[in-house]
Amino acid sequence: MGKQNVLQLLPAAILCFLLLLPSLLCGNLLCFYSPILKTEEAMTFELIVTECPPREVCFKALGRYGNVTALSARGCFPVKSCGKQSDIRLRGTIYGMTFSCCDWPYCNSEVKVEPFYVLISLLAAAVITCLHCVN
Repeated sequence: MGKQNVLQLLPAAILCFLLLLPSLLCGNLLCFYSPILKTEEAMTFELIVTECPPREVCFKALGRYGNVTALSARGCFPVKSCGKQSDIRLRGTIYGMTFSCCDWPYCNSEVKVEPFYVLISLLAAAVITCLHCVN
């Protein structure tokens, strides 16, 4: 690939980067949501993507009854409430809900993905898409 061809691709690459920049700098976090469900129901529930309000992060909550994890939930949560445990009453039973939080997009999924790898994957996809647009 000659120097001239690389220079021809540069404006397209810059355009793609500028189009992706607002989504990368967005102030509101995207997380997965699921209501409080029994753990066996949570395995089959199709997660919903939600956008958190400002100053909220993603959470995943586990509800325990004794030594058994019986409930789970996901969504957005105020930062100041993260890491805390609270008791909830559901159908006459009291569960201890523990809320663990994270602050990058979709971090409350089952799969642990570091934000750096998500960013690299998005940039690679954008470059590949832009290269196909130019050709």
